[in-house]
Amino acid sequence: MKEVARVHVTDEAKKVIETLRAKHGELMFHQSGGCCDGSSPMCYEKGEFLVGPADVWLGEIDGCDFYIAKDQFETWKHTELTIDVVPGRGASFSLEIPMGVRFVTKSKLFCLKDDEKLIETRLGDMI
Repeated sequence: MKEVARVHVTDEAKKVIETLRAKHGELMFHQSGGCCDGSSPMCYEKGEFLVGPADVWLGEIDGCDFYIAKDQFETWKHTELTIDVVPGRGASFSLEIPMGVRFVTKSKLFCLKDDEKLIETRLGDMI
């Protein structure tokens, strides 16, 4: 069976990720559950945001691990996420904010074919 990614990234968002990686090194993302900037994806230096058994790893975007809170995942587990970037400042601690842009999450329900299955998730490691 073909595995289907749970989270994707647009080309424009990849450009911002590459700029941030050049400045900050390895990166990670956590899908915010409502604090600070609503439900925006937050970009951090890898290890700056501690993840553990209360977080679910959804996959990677442009080489960056992407996590979501376990309780939020239960609500969104049937949803395909696409990370994009838009102009404007968000009210968060995410690394892209000083650049005058912010990451946003676009979503739609999965519609799998018979020969497809979703990529396996795992709980976050204590990092």
